[in-house]
Amino acid sequence: MNSCSAITRRALGLGLLALTPFPALAQNRTQPRALSTVAMVGDLVRDIGGDRIRPETLIGEGVDPHLFRPTRADTARLLAADIIFANGHRLEGRMGDVLARAAANGKPVVMVAETLPRAKLRANPEYPDAADPHVWMDPVLWAEAAGSIAAGIARLIPDQTSVFEANLAALRARLAALHDYGARVMGSIPPRQRLLVTAHDAFGYFSARYGLEVDSIQGLSTESEANLARIEAIVRGLVDRRIPAVFAETSVPDRAVRALIEGAGARGQRVALGGTLFSDSLGKPGTYEGTYHGMMDHNFTTIARALGGEAPARGMLGRLAAA
Repeated sequence: MNSCSAITRRALGLGLLALTPFPALAQNRTQPRALSTVAMVGDLVRDIGGDRIRPETLIGEGVDPHLFRPTRADTARLLAADIIFANGHRLEGRMGDVLARAAANGKPVVMVAETLPRAKLRANPEYPDAADPHVWMDPVLWAEAAGSIAAGIARLIPDQTSVFEANLAALRARLAALHDYGARVMGSIPPRQRLLVTAHDAFGYFSARYGLEVDSIQGLSTESEANLARIEAIVRGLVDRRIPAVFAETSVPDRAVRALIEGAGARGQRVALGGTLFSDSLGKPGTYEGTYHGMMDHNFTTIARALGGEAPARGMLGRLAAA
């Protein structure tokens, strides 16, 4: 995986908005191109920027950002954008050199998750210079991180600052309601069954916020390999606690998850595939699940119902696709 130097990481990190000058657009230019690396960031950019920007997302549906390697065309798109929004904390590890190059050339680059205080983030055991990048799994933290998006767009189009601040406030209100729904349906899961088993360690923030234990086959990055000893250890936990379901992820192959189901079955414990969760990408563009709100609604609802909790089949707003 490519990495930036210590100086570059600092330039792309917490101090970016203060350290990097943002050239305001000329008065006759409208709808600057705001390119986001991943859809979880891009959806917030779209909500906050509204019709004042032209939002684009680089990494598409179902694509694992941990493994994404930009092509020449991707690099050209990044360098041609008026502003770049990335998650940071090595989620886009193979794009580090391109993002560093863009920032070094004066391109506004906002590393959204890296604007949060490190004390609020989970450690990354593989990379001491980074935190767990999956911050969007906690709507409370994600609402806080969204402030960096509003600030970045406002510095690009300063005469529209009040619009972006109002859009940010409205977004945060929706995310607060989303969090309330999640807390309610997660709280309905019986105590003994409050174990969330997934393909890779993307749900740490989610589980910490909503009081679940979490276990996963792979680590924070899907570049790590699943091994037999890890699978056997998880199977023992499933059987001992009689956990009813485990979960696949849309951006990760489900072979190892199905091995858990088979292993538990061989020990006499029926474990179902509780559903496929959105972890490192949103759903299909143009659908409810293709929005951040829909992604989290789907995850809340699917997890609660599969682990013995109570949640409406069509989710918080009745908009989820029928199972």
